[in-house]
Amino acid sequence: MVVGEVIQERELIIVGGGPGGYNAAIRAAQLGIEVTLIEKGDLGGVCLSKGCIPSKLSAHTASKLSDWKHLQQIGIEAGEPSFNLEQHHKYMGQIVSSLQKGVESLCKANKVEVINGTGSFMTGNRIGVEVGDTFEMYKYEKVIIASGASSFIPEVFKVDSERTFSAQSIYGIQEIPEHLFIYGTDYIALEAATSFNALGSNVSIVMDDAGFGFDADIEKELGRVLKKSKIKVIKNSSVDSVEEKDGQVIVHLTKGEDEKLSLEGSHLLVSAGFTPNTKEIGIDALSIETDKDGFIVINENSETSVKGVYAVGDVTIGPSLAVKAIKQGKIAAEHCAGRNSELNLRYIPAIVHTSTPIATVGLTEAGAVEEGFSVTTGQFSMSGNGYAGITGNKEGIVKVIKDAETDLLLGVHMIGHGAVEMITSGVTAMEMAARDEDLMYGFYPHPSFNEGWLEALECLSGEAIHLPPNKQQQKSAPEPVKS
Repeated sequence: MVVGEVIQERELIIVGGGPGGYNAAIRAAQLGIEVTLIEKGDLGGVCLSKGCIPSKLSAHTASKLSDWKHLQQIGIEAGEPSFNLEQHHKYMGQIVSSLQKGVESLCKANKVEVINGTGSFMTGNRIGVEVGDTFEMYKYEKVIIASGASSFIPEVFKVDSERTFSAQSIYGIQEIPEHLFIYGTDYIALEAATSFNALGSNVSIVMDDAGFGFDADIEKELGRVLKKSKIKVIKNSSVDSVEEKDGQVIVHLTKGEDEKLSLEGSHLLVSAGFTPNTKEIGIDALSIETDKDGFIVINENSETSVKGVYAVGDVTIGPSLAVKAIKQGKIAAEHCAGRNSELNLRYIPAIVHTSTPIATVGLTEAGAVEEGFSVTTGQFSMSGNGYAGITGNKEGIVKVIKDAETDLLLGVHMIGHGAVEMITSGVTAMEMAARDEDLMYGFYPHPSFNEGWLEALECLSGEAIHLPPNKQQQKSAPEPVKS
């Protein structure tokens, strides 16, 4: 290995070129900072190459396959479609490559110096970068850590098997599973469940808990949708051991208190969260604060406990979401440039691209009661929405939660087609401290999925047009217990 002779000085170095890293790099460059971005793989990170983009393409593909029955209903005559996995992977490669080239082009246009190598921190504001057979040393004024996270695989699942997949490898699978077992309750587990189900797999979800963490009414509707799709959900179960035998994966588990089950399937997906990529980059040299799991602690400016050292994305505490990484990256860059930009994750939306999409923001009904609010909720079933009927997407509900004393919106929870696009209205409203009357004042296009959002808002005051009176009485949660 050839070692560089001099230490090169840089104004801002960013470690990691995923959504958080490259957004930070471009925003910093826009603000006049000289930026060096270090990425050992392809720009766009795991999100672009193995996560967000491949998973959403699979969800889109599954949705198109499911459309054929509706196409026949509206008069389009065609035979039942088949699925070509090889062509699917080819198209996925084209999309990923095109987006990666787009990020590369944007970095170049903004004069971001990109180094394709592996960085490792050292003392004294220095970072060593290994590029092939060479090793260069850089000294920085400020640094942003955007090294991401890797799938966490509990010991019980660590079997030497080509049939066991993680959240970051499942969409590279080379065959459609006959029977896919999924361990996990996060959005990755749910998206994979409905996607592979639509592609022809039998699917079983094994979960430690009794639910997926959504508002109770969303959980109820989700359970109905999964049951209708014949996706089996095994709740309150712990996995004791996993083995592979005769080309099958066998999962031994305990359900409830003591019921022992052994389930056999062709493939297994483990989606049990993530572990931060910090040891690989030597952050011990920085002496920055982390939590017990190694995730980096940051403030509202995305700055760590060490001045001039920032962290963004999955390597930090909080949900593993690209939307979080992107916003944190921009905030960190702006703070590096002297702006007093801040970030609050309270109103970060959670979306799930399941066959019937889910989107939520803010407090659940139970969470609002727990925080001491007097709660009123409004709810509308998308089965009563005209556009949902036209498109054959009548599954789902829209639920809104407000404080009965101030009328301030506290939470928006949706399951149904259009939910992912509509949730932005909920995010904006809550950031602006909107009341239900503020949201009912404007116009909602007709016919559209958006009208479900309006009907749920009107239901708060018993004024929804497309709900009978006995189904839109104001629903108030129990008063919180006051000490």
